[in-house]
Amino acid sequence: MGSLNEAKPKKTLSNSNLLFLIAAVIFVLMYLFAIISYPESFLQFQTFFDLFNLNAPLIIMTLGLCLVMIGGGIDISIGSVCGLVTMVCAVLLESGIGSVGGALLLALAIGIAFGILQGYLIAYLKIQPFIITLSGLFLAKGLLTTIHKDPINVTMSAFVSLRDYKITIPWLGTVNRLGNFIPCEIKPGVIVVVVLVVLLAALMKWSRFGRNVYAIGGNSQSALMLGINVKRTIFFTYVICGLTAGIAGFVFLMTTGAGNVGNAALFELKAIASNIIGGTLLNGGVGNLLGSPIGTLTLLIINELIRASGVQSNFQAIVSGLLLYVFIVLQSVVMSLRGRTKFRIALPPWLRPPRLPGKKKAENQG
Repeated sequence: MGSLNEAKPKKTLSNSNLLFLIAAVIFVLMYLFAIISYPESFLQFQTFFDLFNLNAPLIIMTLGLCLVMIGGGIDISIGSVCGLVTMVCAVLLESGIGSVGGALLLALAIGIAFGILQGYLIAYLKIQPFIITLSGLFLAKGLLTTIHKDPINVTMSAFVSLRDYKITIPWLGTVNRLGNFIPCEIKPGVIVVVVLVVLLAALMKWSRFGRNVYAIGGNSQSALMLGINVKRTIFFTYVICGLTAGIAGFVFLMTTGAGNVGNAALFELKAIASNIIGGTLLNGGVGNLLGSPIGTLTLLIINELIRASGVQSNFQAIVSGLLLYVFIVLQSVVMSLRGRTKFRIALPPWLRPPRLPGKKKAENQG
């Protein structure tokens, strides 16, 4: 009878799900604020879909980087690898000797090659991820400028057809000023994003590999004692990250239709920021793959709000930096509150309130 009357333990949200929930709520609030502030723009369905249409490469890179960050690593070469893939594929297609399928395979091969090289050096030779991926950044940038320095517009008919292809949603759209109904359009890059989100989210949630990544990011020594192959798991996170960088490069080429030296500039920093906003901790072990696109969209919404208000573009970087500070502090506060029964904010001595003599005496007697 006593066991039947015992209260069942309450299920609590994990740190990853809690931070994801906070990121999702902030995104919804930001989008509602955008709708209220600029209804003529953000109230249109196409505006929301364009966030995916124009930024699919960034979201794809963010997904791959999320796996690495959950495992406790970092990869700052993905933006340069994406730019290299874009330029190499543009040169191949414009030369007349390649096909769209061949360019796609080349993009995947370049991304996987960088992932294998960097993953091996980090996982098996135990070199710091920042140093290795910084070297990969310089290598990709050097190859990019060596292959071609000028922008290349791809005019191959098969590729142009793929670039201009759009999926129309006939039952969803807006009515323009002339009273004509304009349906919403989605580019193929959005389909790639959806497929990758489903596959990688399922991989991280229901596979042994995903559980191993979380365990290694939490404590690699404990994971090793549990029999997890730490080196192999870390290696495959970088391979997947390189693969997504290659996919992002081809999608970027489909989005812009041209190869350029400046393609995907600073995308690695935006991807890191998006993952932090989405609830992924830099020290690893905590993160939700679904938070990556949420964090990216939040960052994009803020930039769109600044652009719609007519403020200078330099202000976007300022706001993005301040936003990162806010999210990092918020994550630290949330993790501290969940990890301790009493949460105290560390203040400098000159900001601490004076302690009463009677209280100090009582504490000493206790």
